Amino acid sequence: MPATAEAAPATAAPAAPESTVPNAADLPTEGCVTVTEAAVAEVRRVIAEQALPEGSVLRVGVSGGGCSGFSYALGFDDKVDEAKDEVFTQHGQVVAVPYKCGPHLEGTVIDFYAGVEKRGFTFENPNARNTCGCGSSFSA
Repeated sequence: MPATAEAAPATAAPAAPESTVPNAADLPTEGCVTVTEAAVAEVRRVIAEQALPEGSVLRVGVSGGGCSGFSYALGFDDKVDEAKDEVFTQHGQVVAVPYKCGPHLEGTVIDFYAGVEKRGFTFENPNARNTCGCGSSFSA
């Protein structure tokens, strides 16, 4: 009886992971916060400096704490959940804000200031009744 060779099982190439970050061109350009061009420029500088993946999302939120009750939170993410996050783009940068933070941040302008006396992100929040001296926490 002739020998038969079994075909090696076909191995499919692993599927590329699906990106959970929508294409910036497909997103609205307005959201509950406004991020200025200066702030986006600093965000992009930090992304490059930290060698974060291209397409990293700027995540904006609030957390309990700080001397006035709430603290602003800025961070980077590689995914969003459109069921939980308002996702939009500002000056080409994808921004995600959890819907639960929206009431505290609605109308806030995030800017970046680089002066001789200080350097950092600033938050102009129309919902803040009180802010601390450093501007990183507020009460609503």
